Amino acid sequence: MEEDNREEVKSFKDLNICDLLVEACDKLGWTAPTKIQADSIPHALAGKDIIGLAQTGSGKTGAFALPIIQALLEAKSPQPFFGCVLLPTRELAIQIAEQFEALGASIGLRTAVLVGGVDMNQQQIALARRPHIVVGTPGRLMDHLTNTKGFSLRPLKYLVLDEADRLLNQDFEKALDDILKVIPVERRTYLFSATMTKKVKKLQRACLRNPVKIESDSKYSTVDTLKQLHLFIAAKYKDYYFVYILTDTPGSTMVFTRTCDATNLLALMLRNLGFRAVPINGHMSQAKRLGALNKFKSGDCNILICTDVASRGLDIPSVDMVINYEIPSNSKDYIHRVGRTARAGRSGVAISLVNQYEVEYYIQIEKLIGKKLPKHPAEEAEALLLSERVNEAKRISYMKIKESGGKNKRKGRGDDDGEEFEKYTSKGNKGGGKTFKKSRR
Repeated sequence: MEEDNREEVKSFKDLNICDLLVEACDKLGWTAPTKIQADSIPHALAGKDIIGLAQTGSGKTGAFALPIIQALLEAKSPQPFFGCVLLPTRELAIQIAEQFEALGASIGLRTAVLVGGVDMNQQQIALARRPHIVVGTPGRLMDHLTNTKGFSLRPLKYLVLDEADRLLNQDFEKALDDILKVIPVERRTYLFSATMTKKVKKLQRACLRNPVKIESDSKYSTVDTLKQLHLFIAAKYKDYYFVYILTDTPGSTMVFTRTCDATNLLALMLRNLGFRAVPINGHMSQAKRLGALNKFKSGDCNILICTDVASRGLDIPSVDMVINYEIPSNSKDYIHRVGRTARAGRSGVAISLVNQYEVEYYIQIEKLIGKKLPKHPAEEAEALLLSERVNEAKRISYMKIKESGGKNKRKGRGDDDGEEFEKYTSKGNKGGGKTFKKSRR
């Protein structure tokens, strides 16, 4: 492997991207290449395998999509199953497919998205149309390779493993190994991630040949336009400070918790206080997860309460603030969480609420990013004035969850709660309380 330290370039044309794709980039608002794109695209166009390490929100998708589409354009005839992109989450797969289609719209580029939680028959119909690019999660792709008659990846020319560190985790390792056994050895392979661990050594099993290693920043980094703050508070006061911050800093906000139950409870609590909040977690069906994301993207809801299922790769440009309501036990997940804001040169704020039981997790995060974070200037008296209303909102939320079966339901209960949240996500704040206003001293 070799390191590359190319000088900054000013346009995609400087990178030898063809005029058709330069025009497509302009339509998407990509006026100039990001650092990871400028560093990796020349090697990709030269036919090299790539391992790309870049901070989240830095434009990794363009770094692999543009070379693949350009190679497709240069082929004598557009070949079906030309490229395959593997990712760890369903939402990210759908997003990447949309970006491929937008970049290749002028040539009628076709994609198929293969993810769990969606009827396989619909996906088989999409495969029968012989798409140019297949995007999906390893488990569902392997299901189709095993069970869908006539489908194979023998024509494959490009393989992309995005969020590579998670793809190499045990959750995906077996399916990934099986896929690598049935795809051509003669191919280009790109691996991209915001974080890369010791498991990078395992990437050799993906048959990379003399790969170029691109590191656009330090091993674990956040963008300079991200303002990161913390607040040490007793656990019993966390909800008061949480509501105080949301009231004091309006805007588009993603809130991260560790459990699915917490997303549901917090979303209900905030709705009872008049906020436009919606949850997303792994217990919800794919349709409801996408519905929640679309409500958030469209602005119908401005607060998205999520587990780490939503922390990787999703490009929601309007996110102004990320709140770590619960500190992640894996410090590298912090990088992905806060990477949902301050994307592509925009500014953003990340606030971590740390209680007495999470101090060790927080210390590990500061060690990982190599800096001490400043304290959020919260007004204690203002926050504690909210206690009565917050406690009442929590009480009502617990009652609603208990009435709907709550924690006694099996996995999949998110669907049962769907109707409850659908009425909460409609316009006009229907189903919520009166618009919440912070008390003044």
